[in-house]
Amino acid sequence: MADSLDAQLRDEIDDQVAEAFDAYLADRLAEPGPLRTALELRRGTRLVLGTVALGALATALAPDGSAVVCWIWGAIAVMNLAWLQAARRC
Repeated sequence: MADSLDAQLRDEIDDQVAEAFDAYLADRLAEPGPLRTALELRRGTRLVLGTVALGALATALAPDGSAVVCWIWGAIAVMNLAWLQAARRC
């Protein structure tokens, strides 16, 4: 009986520790700082890589020597720079 009581007490303590850690992490993510910046830059990196992949696909599908390719890559560069600039300001 004492073992089951100890196991139940440990489970309760584990739940309380997990809840406290979740609350602490939520508070840390709400305030500006290196953790929040790192998470936002990771999202920005995915966006940049996604737009570059779409640009490569558009380049492969565009006719040879087309000026459209220059416009596509120019638009991608402007969007990525604007997105990363906005992410760093937060």
